Amino acid sequence: MKKENKNRLIVLLAVIVFNVAAWLSRDFSDWYTDHIFPLWGKTLGRVTSLAPFSVGEWAIVAGLIWLALLLLRFIIALPAFFSGNRSRFTALLGNMPGATADLLLSIAIVMSLNCFVLYHVSPLDPEAGTRVYSQAELAALRDMIVTECNARSILVDRDADGNVIVTGDMGEKARAAVDALGQRLLPRLAGYSVRPKTFFFSDFISQQYMMGYYLPFTMEANINGRMEIMNKPFCMCHELAHTHGYLYEDEANLIGFLACLSSDDPAFVYSGYLGILSYVDNDFFDSAGEDEYWRHVEITDLVRRDARFLSDESWEAVEENALLDTEMVHQAADTFIDQNQKLNGISAGRAVYSHVVALLLSYYGGDAPYIKP
Repeated sequence: MKKENKNRLIVLLAVIVFNVAAWLSRDFSDWYTDHIFPLWGKTLGRVTSLAPFSVGEWAIVAGLIWLALLLLRFIIALPAFFSGNRSRFTALLGNMPGATADLLLSIAIVMSLNCFVLYHVSPLDPEAGTRVYSQAELAALRDMIVTECNARSILVDRDADGNVIVTGDMGEKARAAVDALGQRLLPRLAGYSVRPKTFFFSDFISQQYMMGYYLPFTMEANINGRMEIMNKPFCMCHELAHTHGYLYEDEANLIGFLACLSSDDPAFVYSGYLGILSYVDNDFFDSAGEDEYWRHVEITDLVRRDARFLSDESWEAVEENALLDTEMVHQAADTFIDQNQKLNGISAGRAVYSHVVALLLSYYGGDAPYIKP
């Protein structure tokens, strides 16, 4: 075995050992997340935050181009392989296979350090999913959130077309909101946060029905620039939660909500309530049934408009520019997210996003262990 291959094997074994330790020991994962993981945000995250665009998004594009070139080179070299001229086959491939192996190994290292280990930390509220709450408590939570949304929808500034106006730098406000929540409740959130970025290919992200992504290999919080503006503050805070080590989607939803409520911007507070509205409303409808549902506080048309993922005009633009069928992209994204969650030990898969309802009931019920007395 060549020396470089031995070195690759050693590094690969170290990555495997690290991941096995994370799976087997929650204490190890907690220690790493509390003491080591924040360093990547303060170093790698600071560097990528200097760029006004998503470095990770373009890194993915570069990676796809690299794989295409590797495939092309392999196709060109195939005749030499089948003719038995192995030396020419190797020469035509050059150092691309080795460089590709090093690239994949680097990705495995970074993903393990900035992503995989975070799936095995102690949850914020380990008992949230096992506590039993009454339908009356769920109804009270739902009605409170709907009432807040209805009231706040008429307090925010709007333009001539009725769209909410968020003044100032939204990204800086999101960073300040996350820090404020850290100072008040969750210390891991306090201090430096990376700069939220907007995807260049937001139309493709829209086809996935995704509001944002955390890109671990560049420590970036990225949002969909095409979606309606009132989704953005909540989404920024949600993605920033991931960069602070809160990778469970239900916890990121809770943090996105609480961080928005920590802001002094009325539009951020409104966005926070809108961000968790559908989860609570859907759970209540499924629990209470249609007849009982309509006896409770109704969501106004203005709130429903603000809570849209995309406007009709934006969807038309997305479909007009689409290279792939939206339904196919949506299904592929759903499958990927669901399987990714399950492969990392989250048995609920994509449904974990809606588990924020249990966390909200626990929070407002005073049962959450992270609430300081």
